Amino acid sequence: MEVIYMSRTGEIVLGVISAVFTIIAIIGVSILVVSGSAAIQDESVKSDIQQEILNDPNFTGEEAEMVVQFLDVLPGMFSTFGWGFVIVLVISLVLNIVGIVAVTKNKKPKLAGAMFIIAGLFAGIISLTSILLYIAAIMCFVRKAPVQFNDQEEYYKSV
Repeated sequence: MEVIYMSRTGEIVLGVISAVFTIIAIIGVSILVVSGSAAIQDESVKSDIQQEILNDPNFTGEEAEMVVQFLDVLPGMFSTFGWGFVIVLVISLVLNIVGIVAVTKNKKPKLAGAMFIIAGLFAGIISLTSILLYIAAIMCFVRKAPVQFNDQEEYYKSV
């Protein structure tokens, strides 16, 4: 009985597409964090927002002061959470690449499937990237190489 190694092109393609999406997300979130932090820290923007809040008749004086105090803390929180999200996406990208390498030439499809699932969780539970990674993981776990018999007599004996 001889085992034929099967092509894992589908898993590799899904992994590469999701890696490209993750790289695009990393670049996009990085740009958003840098530009958003700069905009929030701009004194003219901050003073305009504070004036609007203080002049808004829907806010009481205490509520307006709480919002103004929150605006002082907001740039640090925005930057921290933004860069934290970028780090999580980078971890997802690394796990995705490990999965792609593990599935090439049908080396370790089970390890690749586990890496794809974990990378999908880091990429966002139900994002397009994670859905592609989940499909690749299912393909890694489910697809088996067909068994080919050398002799037809062996085949008929087994049936």
